[in-house]
This record gives sequence, structure tokens and C-alpha cells, in this order.
Amino acid sequence: MFNDQRSKKVLLVAHCILNQNAKIDRCAHFPGAVPDLLRPLLDAGIGILQMPCPELLGMGLDRQAEPGRGASVEAEDTRVAAWMQATGGQAVCRQLAAGLGYQVEQYRRNGFEVLGVLGVNGSPTCGVETNWEADEEKAQPGVFIRTLQAELAGRGMALPMRGVKVYQPVPARVALLELIAPA
Repeated sequence: MFNDQRSKKVLLVAHCILNQNAKIDRCAHFPGAVPDLLRPLLDAGIGILQMPCPELLGMGLDRQAEPGRGASVEAEDTRVAAWMQATGGQAVCRQLAAGLGYQVEQYRRNGFEVLGVLGVNGSPTCGVETNWEADEEKAQPGVFIRTLQAELAGRGMALPMRGVKVYQPVPARVALLELIAPA
């Protein structure tokens, strides 16, 4: 089955790496996709599974910001983190993680290699090594990544996960290459 040109390799990628338009105000570093992270995936023929953005789906594109409030990015990240950790945000994360868990399971069941997850460090939801909460960057995964890890574990699976900061192109590329071309 699946005897065609596909590589049978897939990487889960945070939504905003492929679509910076989904970021909160003042946090997009590129007009669209992050080219330094997209190009190696395209060149290697790796399928890209764009993870849904829990913040966008739970809070909307404006993240329910008050117009004209002028809050700092840090204050907005703290507000978003609090919402995402509350009951409504956790429910969104559980629903989205269940869908991703099913997809990963299907890929693996059909002989595909799921290489891992590329998240965005500092994100309240998609941070892998760090997240944002209570006005500071903390050394722990974001709420969606924690939920995804639990969902995968419940299905008897685990994936390597790396986080990047897209405005740091050299370490970001190193983290990506660790997932797609391990030593």
C-alpha cells in the first residue's frame, strides 16, 4: 500500500511556523511562513502536518484583546496563557490533541515515519522547552504540547519534540535538523 512517490515521512509543525498571520499582534517575524524552517522540509521531501492553533481556535485571531488597550506583548501572552490553562482552553487543547493523536496513529499504522513535533518556544500553548505564563518564560512545555504528549502516551506513543524561536534562525535550523536528520 502507498507504493508511489511519497517519502512516508511526516513532521508535525506548529501552525504559526507555516502561517505567521496566526500570531498575536506584534509577534509575527515573517509575512507568511518561516522560510528558514520550511525550505529544509521541502528539500528533504518531508510531509508537513500543520498542527492547529489552539489559541486561534479557542480565542479568535485577536485573542479577545480589548481594542485600544495597548497592553505589552508580555501582558497579552500572560492573559492568553491564563485563558488556555483554564477549563475552556484545556478543552480546546484536548480536542485538538485527540485529532492529532489519531492522525499520528494512522500514519504509523500504515508504515509512515512520524519524525516528531516542531513547536515554538515561549508560546503559552506550543512551547516545547519553554512557555510563557505569569509574566515570565518558564522552562516547561506549553499547555497544548503537554496535552499532546499525554494524548500520545495514552495511545502508547511518544514523539521527539523540539521548540524554536523563529527570530533565532541558526538555533532554529539546528533544532529542525535534529528532528529530520538525527545523528
